[in-house]
Amino acid sequence: MSDSYLDPRPARLSWPSRRAALRLALPALFVAILAFFALAAPGFLSLGNLSSLLLNNFVLLAMVAIGMTCAIAAGGIDLSVGTALDFSALAFVALLNAGSGLPLALGGALLAGTLVGAGNAGLIAGLRISPFLASLGSLFIGTSAQQLLSDGGQPNYLAPEARPDLAGARFFGVPLPLLAVAALAAVYGLALARGRFGRQVLALGNQPLVARYSGLAERRIAAWVFVAGAFACALAGILLAATVNAYVPMSGNAFLMNAIGAVFIGATLNRHGRANIPGTLLGVLFLNVTANGLLLIGWSFYWQQVATGALILLVLVFSFVGRRPGD
Repeated sequence: MSDSYLDPRPARLSWPSRRAALRLALPALFVAILAFFALAAPGFLSLGNLSSLLLNNFVLLAMVAIGMTCAIAAGGIDLSVGTALDFSALAFVALLNAGSGLPLALGGALLAGTLVGAGNAGLIAGLRISPFLASLGSLFIGTSAQQLLSDGGQPNYLAPEARPDLAGARFFGVPLPLLAVAALAAVYGLALARGRFGRQVLALGNQPLVARYSGLAERRIAAWVFVAGAFACALAGILLAATVNAYVPMSGNAFLMNAIGAVFIGATLNRHGRANIPGTLLGVLFLNVTANGLLLIGWSFYWQQVATGALILLVLVFSFVGRRPGD
């Protein structure tokens, strides 16, 4: 008889088994939360609530989180995602109110938001400033600039005759905002998972020293990552302005922490613990469903934030438990 049968110690899961169990635990937790709110929150499963959750909450955070995924996948972080969103919304509203057509307003808004990422790229690639400090500087400068341009934070409303119906537009019965998220997720997801550039980004994020000694143009890669991330946030800025028919200064900063949380929640679904677009989208849905359900139950905004923080910490604890010993 093998000695293993006489060993009184309980059998322990191997690392691959623990990692696989972790990847199944998060979807299972998500299903459990859905079931709980379906029973405890009045109207949670109503068509109106689910439609509002997707179109008003999920879409905007998903776009910002997709941009954040690019930065985190490359081993950095982008604290200026909200600034890119705000500058895009500001340009969109200003151009429409000035009488510009919708195509020009869209192009100007995308350019304004993407320029924030280009500024970060210049600091990172040109001056060798770390992504954290570069985007932190952009955050402070962008916040101050918005206060100066808006008389201390006054909203700029779209004139009634200039309001486009982007948020309510549909193609083949599917709302335009959802199509925009799907297209953005498909392009960025395929680029990170399949393309040569995506492999370089992941190499830079996971093994920066190896990537450097292998001859990868790390500064150029980091620069493009921040430009691509800002472009995704610029799209969110356009949709936000079109939804509320206004530019509200500093509103983009409200998405920053949830975007970071969504990316790290989604990373636990990857067998290597890497940031990935499908996982990020599930993380966004996770956070939005939780906040929506708690709101319907009657919890205040502050307790919703506490619950969101606790949820993110719980996922991070699972992530550390699932790591290979020595990682």
